[in-house]
Parts: sequence; C-alpha cells; structure tokens
Amino acid sequence: MSKKIFSGVQPTGNLHLGNYLGAIKNFVELNNDDANECIFCVVDLHAITIKQDPKELKKNIRETVATFVASGIDPKKSIIFNQSGVAAHSEFAWILSCVARMGWLNRMTQFKEKAGKDKEKASIGLYSYPVLMAADILLYDATHVPVGDDQKQHLELCRDIAQKFNNDFGVENFLKVPEPLIQKVFSRIMSLKDGSKKMSKSELSDLSRINLTDDEDQIITKIKKAKTDPLLMPKDIKELEGRPEAQNLIGIYTSLNNSTFETSIKKYAGKNFSDFKNELSEVVVSKIIPISKEIKKLLEDNSFLDSILLDGVERANKIASKKIKNIKEIVGF
Repeated sequence: MSKKIFSGVQPTGNLHLGNYLGAIKNFVELNNDDANECIFCVVDLHAITIKQDPKELKKNIRETVATFVASGIDPKKSIIFNQSGVAAHSEFAWILSCVARMGWLNRMTQFKEKAGKDKEKASIGLYSYPVLMAADILLYDATHVPVGDDQKQHLELCRDIAQKFNNDFGVENFLKVPEPLIQKVFSRIMSLKDGSKKMSKSELSDLSRINLTDDEDQIITKIKKAKTDPLLMPKDIKELEGRPEAQNLIGIYTSLNNSTFETSIKKYAGKNFSDFKNELSEVVVSKIIPISKEIKKLLEDNSFLDSILLDGVERANKIASKKIKNIKEIVGF
C-alpha cells in the first residue's frame, strides 16, 4: 500500500548519530521505496522557538539539506524544502490554533521539559509549536508520519486537531488523520557519557556524541571512551536490564547493521567490552565516514544546496497552496 509521508528535521547544526539512526536512516529507506511519496521539511520556523543567530541558522539549514542528500535521500524523487519558504504553514497554523484547545497543549510534556522551571519566560512559540507541527503534516494530506518516542504525543495532538476541525466545519475526512510510523529497530540513541540522557548537541562534552561530520580518529576515540559498566557483555536480553550504557552501544551496533538485539548479544556474549568497542568502531566508521565526506563536499557548493531548496519549495507550494485555498473557503475567508 502506498504511503504519503511527511517529516521534518530542525536545522540546529551539528547533526549526530542520534539524528541519523533516529530519523534520517529511516527517511532514506522510505525514500527508496517506490510506493512512497515523501516530503522532508527543514523546519526552520520551529527552530526559532529558541533564539537563533541568523547567520548560523542559514548555515544550519544548508547543512541539514546536505545531510539528507549525503545520507541517500534523492531530492528529485522526494521533496526537500524549508518550512519558511511555504507561507501556507504559518497561515494554517493560526487557523488550527483557533481549533486546538489550551487543555490539550497544557498536557504536552516536551514543553514542560524544554521550558524548565520558569515557564513564564518561555516563548509562546515554544508552547504552541505542536499546532504548527500539525499544520505542517495536515497541509500535505500525509497518511503516515515517522515518529520517535518524544514525538508520539505531538502526533496524537495533530490527530485530535484534524478530527476537531473536520467536526467543527462539517467536512468529514477533509483533513486526513495521519498514522504514526514507528521504527521497529532500536532508534533512541543515548549519550556516550550517560546512558540515561538522549544524545544531544546541547551536551557540553563533544565526547557524548558522534557528529556526522566527525573523522575516523574522532569516532574511534569517542567509542573507546564511551561509558560502560564493569560487567562483561550480556549473555541474553534479560542481562541488559539496568545497564543503559551497554544497551545503548549494542543498540547502535544493531541499528547500523539492520540486525536484532538477540543476534548482536549472541555474537558478543560474555566478551570484554573492549573487543566489542573495536568492532563497533569499525561499523560506525564504515557507515558514517562516507556520509561525513559527502556532507563536507556538498557544503562547499551553497548554490547547489539552495537550488534543491528552491525546487522543493516550488513543489511543496503547489500542494500546500491548493489545500490552504480550500481551507480558507471552509472557514469562510
């Protein structure tokens, strides 16, 4: 069955192994399936919910496009564009913010985590950005949205908003209610220094993550220094309980090999972590270095990256402008 897929990545710069295994690797597989129609958005409007340096933001938008292409997404087959290039996203977000309910947004746990203790100082955009996310998805009649654990709640909100809009205006199935696409293979990649925290560019130590632009020596050093526990490699899944660092490293190995936890554990059962880390380094280097080299090459040609975005904006606009025209008629504009 063919799927219409929409997903977005924030242009925060310094994309890392967590971004690759949690999202981009999956995007490539979806792009390669001829039955799918894929739209991949660089969500620059979402990025400004937190203050950005304008020059850095422009650079990061291009770097995200370069990462998509270097990883194997074909910009001729799939649409790659930046969100701010299609005005319908902002227009529709306002309309949906008049449909969404405060109580729904108050339940969003990610806002509570990002805003911290002083919620009064958080931007309104940070609070309401799940409504913009709903607009992003619903504009394109997406049937499926790839989501990680931290985005499941936002997709549920998107589904609620779509159903309420359809009911409020008496337009059954006008806004398509999307289904989640949840990766079956382990995809939540944690910090190399602390298995209880998600891998993030905001963590102070660069040793906590493998950046997609790291060279071979950096990757090997980071894996060698990655935190483990004093026990030997587990003999079965049950022995992984309460061992977050071991689970994370085995998860990375498993994801990169398109394998299963059972197969990976069986191969290294009872061995020293040092033996496993050596092989893990080889796997990460073989998968990431070609991407790293291609990203660096693409970043030398801004005009090529900009042309991908211009083409993507034009193609996305054709779809979104028709939908927003119909939405305005339904609302009474």
